[in-house]
Amino acid sequence: MSVFTHMRTRKVIGGIALISAGAMVLAGCSSGGGGDADEPAASTDREALTLSIGTVLPQTGQLAYLGPPEEAGVGLAVAEINEADLGITVEVEYGDSGDPDNKAFETTVPRLLDSGVSAIIGAASSGVTKLFLDQAVSAGVITFSPANTSPDFTEWPDDNLYWRTAPSDLLQGEVLASEIGIDGHANLGIIYLNDAYGSGLEKSLTENFEAGGGTVVASEAYNANDTSFDAQISTILAQAPDAIAVIGFEETSTIVPAFISSGFDGSKFYFVDGNTQQWGADMPVSIEGSKGTQPGPVLADDFQQRLIDQWQEQSGKELVDFNYAAESYDAVVLLALASLVANSTDATDIAGALQEVSGGSGDGEKCESFADCAQIILDGGTADYDGYSGAITFDDNGDPTEATIGVFQYGADNTHTRIN
Repeated sequence: MSVFTHMRTRKVIGGIALISAGAMVLAGCSSGGGGDADEPAASTDREALTLSIGTVLPQTGQLAYLGPPEEAGVGLAVAEINEADLGITVEVEYGDSGDPDNKAFETTVPRLLDSGVSAIIGAASSGVTKLFLDQAVSAGVITFSPANTSPDFTEWPDDNLYWRTAPSDLLQGEVLASEIGIDGHANLGIIYLNDAYGSGLEKSLTENFEAGGGTVVASEAYNANDTSFDAQISTILAQAPDAIAVIGFEETSTIVPAFISSGFDGSKFYFVDGNTQQWGADMPVSIEGSKGTQPGPVLADDFQQRLIDQWQEQSGKELVDFNYAAESYDAVVLLALASLVANSTDATDIAGALQEVSGGSGDGEKCESFADCAQIILDGGTADYDGYSGAITFDDNGDPTEATIGVFQYGADNTHTRIN
């Protein structure tokens, strides 16, 4: 029998992760940037607004596979907001974030800031956002990430200008630890990328796995530019783990085969949002049976099809992954709704209304599309947007207080399907 309580419902509500009766509980954090600004009232004296945004999302680098779904989500939201024709038009300029290694953001961010955007959508990587967030805050521009999961942003001195639709790694680490324990593994090995994302998730996974009665027998870090992982693999395998968690990005396709060639079972790996991708032939060994976690609810079929069609129109290419597409879409919708509430495209004004339109004020009317929410605002009411990424409900720090973590399992073709 597993040392862990069986857990199947995984949500964060009101700053607390609720995973079922008798399960681990994650307390929310307080302090830091957030929603202290006065909330502007809707105005009846309106002029048509033009909201300018930019994206700093991965077109290159270790997380390039996340670029298409995130940019498709942004593009779809922009198209549907503009089609609604309800007092606001959104203009978007796309840009590459790259990663901390190739530093594409060093070109993209200044270009966007100079162009006068009110908000930047991105980055996907917590490590990249940390490298430009202070610059954006100094420029008075909102940074709105659909994929940052580092707990560090909760208390970042951001002047209320940092927001995210992705939940903190505190939740993902808890869910992953639970799944490993449910599968009957008591001794875990971890190999993780030594950056803000990897170290934060490793800490959360370790704490939660051991709190549930398991033992992390070895935990080894590697650096972004490493090409050999032999030392870490030898150290971990020497402790005879039942399962191995790999916390990283595209280098996973090198790390996993090295473990398997040393005799480890390819069905007993556990991945995270950074590497739970549709590996297919890019993974040269079988990982059938292995699992991974990703934030986000099950996406409606019609939303997926709209994303596919949007990406075909934007790029002429097929959309394969949907990671953080909903979170990207919702980020744009929330910005547009907050702009309507503020009757302004000024970043500070928009930031002052973001908590309200997410339902954080607690007294809004539920709505599930930009058009429905915008009409509520234009009629003088308070909108509470629940989007494709779920009921977001920002807290005072700009963090979502409600989120879902999905569990995925790999089949014989090294692609995954959602199992929970």
